[in-house]
Amino acid sequence: MVRLVRSFLALEAGAFLAAALVHSGVLLHGHEHVKAATAETAISLVLGAALVATALAPGGSRAAGLWAQGFALVGTLVGLFTIAVGVGPRTAPDLVFHAAILALLGAGFARLWRRPGGAPRGATP
Repeated sequence: MVRLVRSFLALEAGAFLAAALVHSGVLLHGHEHVKAATAETAISLVLGAALVATALAPGGSRAAGLWAQGFALVGTLVGLFTIAVGVGPRTAPDLVFHAAILALLGAGFARLWRRPGGAPRGATP
């Protein structure tokens, strides 16, 4: 379970870091958006901190993963809302990123939500 949590967190943190670097103008010019870069950096840091927590306390990795991915899911939904109301960047790559990261975060959260061994939450052994 620890390896699964770390894999999801590393991939997600890397994706948000890359998005932040794009919106900062480091990886690509012409897609700069300071508020998006700030939000993506914050989400990347939370996911990265949870990744570090899994190394420091492997027994709490599932909880760290759930909390960090929950935070990232809420942040991503806020980002989609800002796109919908016209505040955030509204490019096709932004929409593709949001769709892909929502799918990844949703898959990670759903997988971690299930108890180890595959039993659904609340199921009795």
